[in-house]
Amino acid sequence: MLFNSYIFIFLFLPITLIGYFVINHFCYHKTAKLWLVIASFVFYGYFNISYLWIIIASIIFNFCINRLFVTMVLKKNKLFRTTVFLVGLLANIGLLVFYKYLDFFFECSNNMFNTDFVYMNLILPLGISFFTFQQLSYLIDSYRRKVPNYNILDYSLFVTFFPQLIAGPIVLHSEVIPQFENKKNLKFNTDNFAKGLYAFSAGLAKKVLIADTFGKIVTYGYGNISSLTSLDGILTILAYTFQIYFDFSGYCDMASGIALMFNIELPINFNSPYKAKNISEFWKRWHMTLTRFLTNYIYFPLGGSRCSKIRTCFNILVVFLVSGMWHGAGLTFIIWGLLHGVAMVIYRLGKKYIDKVPFPVMWTINFMFICLTWVYFRAESIESANNMIMSIFNGGFSIGAELSETLLNVIPISIITNMIPINNLLPIIMIVIMALFAFICLKTRNVQEKIKTFKPCGKNLISTYAVLLYSILSLSGVSTFLYFNF
Repeated sequence: MLFNSYIFIFLFLPITLIGYFVINHFCYHKTAKLWLVIASFVFYGYFNISYLWIIIASIIFNFCINRLFVTMVLKKNKLFRTTVFLVGLLANIGLLVFYKYLDFFFECSNNMFNTDFVYMNLILPLGISFFTFQQLSYLIDSYRRKVPNYNILDYSLFVTFFPQLIAGPIVLHSEVIPQFENKKNLKFNTDNFAKGLYAFSAGLAKKVLIADTFGKIVTYGYGNISSLTSLDGILTILAYTFQIYFDFSGYCDMASGIALMFNIELPINFNSPYKAKNISEFWKRWHMTLTRFLTNYIYFPLGGSRCSKIRTCFNILVVFLVSGMWHGAGLTFIIWGLLHGVAMVIYRLGKKYIDKVPFPVMWTINFMFICLTWVYFRAESIESANNMIMSIFNGGFSIGAELSETLLNVIPISIITNMIPINNLLPIIMIVIMALFAFICLKTRNVQEKIKTFKPCGKNLISTYAVLLYSILSLSGVSTFLYFNF
């Protein structure tokens, strides 16, 4: 079920929200939590009910592992405890590898060693990367004796709470479970609902009005790389840069907004990453909970920065290799991850000098690097990615006729096409639009910052409902969030 769908906005969310607080008011709190777990299963099963058993089996398995950790046998037997931990670790990673990477490994083997593995063609269960990493954090913390003795209901709610189930944030048990136990959060809170609705509306607008619009340009550009002029290539690359930004930002706003309606605060996962001056700051702002997971559960166990410079650089590259592979099973994602890893190594080694570079210069270099590496993230193959980057040098700073038609269909300037020679001005208009969105990303406050000072009042109420209504009226077709693919 998509956040940006009529069934979610008008049916699922109101029923789940009302049911939760009504049950909390009249019944035992555990019943309300059970209601949320069931609703979350419905939310997940709506995509493909055949994969519902995967997340249920994963929850039961990991909970049982945790129960073994708290028994007297494992408390006293370190070898047995470590063995159980390794079994749990391999089972979780194995599940992810089977569904996400098996065909990729078969493809690599067939190409490199002339094997004849038959592809499984498995459909990737939605959110498997997210709920697997979330449970891995719980498993590792359990092994480290950092997890209280939660019951199966609390654990299930921690994993399945639907606002963060499909595309994050990757939350820790200590961030969510105690909030559901807080008695203040059991009653409907008008202020939290108003803030949540504001965040949800802003996120929906980012997704429907901005990201999906840029997405049409991206779809055309990557589908017709060979015919792109230099300006076409630049516009396509920039369009994806803004598409993924507003798509993921919109999802994060909607997820945090929905959770806040239930009086639950999710950790911030997106903090204006295009404001970053360097690659290190970018990863402190982009997908922040993934960065936290990779830092705490991979980088630090490898030794972090407490090792020699060479070993530290190796640790960084390993982390970004994992990051690339986590995002997708393909060489393009591996290259994307390693490029960011190399950039991080360069920054780590030259930090003393890089930080002295004036902000406008360093920001421009960093932004251009991010734009170009997004090409490998988006392209279907390395060859396509290389061709897209090379299209910048094709020559010609006019917009191709077919792309012009696409732009006129998706950009709200067609109303003046009869007043001025729009095709002649289209390149200038597009450059201005791209510069405008770069300015918005760089200079405006994000929703998570605004929500801290947001106060329910008539003005905010009208603006929130106006944005929500316009976004709902603009819904057309099915448009999944980009991070649903990971």
